[in-house]
Amino acid sequence: MGRHPGLGAHHVLVTGAAGFIGARVARAAARHAGRLTLTSYRRPPEPVPGAVRTVRADLADPASLRGLCDGVDVLLHCASQIGGTPEANEAVNARGTAALVAEARRAGVDRIVYVSTASVYGRGTFRRAHPGQLARRPQSPTSRTRAAAEDAVLAAGGIVVRPHLLYGPGDEWVIPGLGRLLRDLGGTPTGWTSRHSVIAVTELAALLVGVGLAPRERLSASVYHAAHPAPAPASALLEAAAGCLAAPPPRRELDVAEARELLAGDAAALHTLDLLATDHWFDSAPVWADLGRLPGPGWDADFPRMKEWYPAPAAA
Repeated sequence: MGRHPGLGAHHVLVTGAAGFIGARVARAAARHAGRLTLTSYRRPPEPVPGAVRTVRADLADPASLRGLCDGVDVLLHCASQIGGTPEANEAVNARGTAALVAEARRAGVDRIVYVSTASVYGRGTFRRAHPGQLARRPQSPTSRTRAAAEDAVLAAGGIVVRPHLLYGPGDEWVIPGLGRLLRDLGGTPTGWTSRHSVIAVTELAALLVGVGLAPRERLSASVYHAAHPAPAPASALLEAAAGCLAAPPPRRELDVAEARELLAGDAAALHTLDLLATDHWFDSAPVWADLGRLPGPGWDADFPRMKEWYPAPAAA
């Protein structure tokens, strides 16, 4: 690594360009890159303007990665296996990322940026937590293998970006997951005050491209949290999810202990509840400061603009 051409001259490679995050990163990168290569495996990426090359590549098949990074200046790695078998997670997230990083190093890629997840910290309560203060304790196959992917990127001098909760068009996890929780509870709890780091997927995409293209001297860390600086209270997240359901459940007074009793035996619902019930607030100030960016509107003002996208998937 060493070369870093001027803004607008970069050849940027985006992996997972047909995914929830990668598709938005591809659009954001197209506004700044001189050349853009997009990779996906299961389906083709959406068209974006500019000098774009699309390549079918599979992280689980290292042979498909050969030559992928030739001539590339910046690699924005957005492809991950989420859920599925432990073997699939290992093949894609751990071994696949290691193979991709090796290819990037062979090709002399100047910067590697990997979008990971705050789930690598495991269970706990997090209050304005900085990456340097936290130990990783991943507890699922997805989180463990994404931590292994982080290790490969960091060992190559790359940068890791960890969001927590993402929302916006394409979200199949956060608001839909909260909607399923509300249906299981038979109501919308009120007054839950735990705080959560959230960010719109479009805002995350802009941060990832910014980290990829910023001069090295502007970047103060190798690991960043990515979130709006103002966390969202759990009650606001639950109200938002209720508002996206075709038949919103009634609001009701229900504390966390009562909710756990109602969900007894449902491991997936209890996992969502446990995450929601405690603070997951991660300090994201460094990434905004290093990039000289001002955050967009907070959750209360921003989510209503995206609400219309959610009803069909949230009610499925």
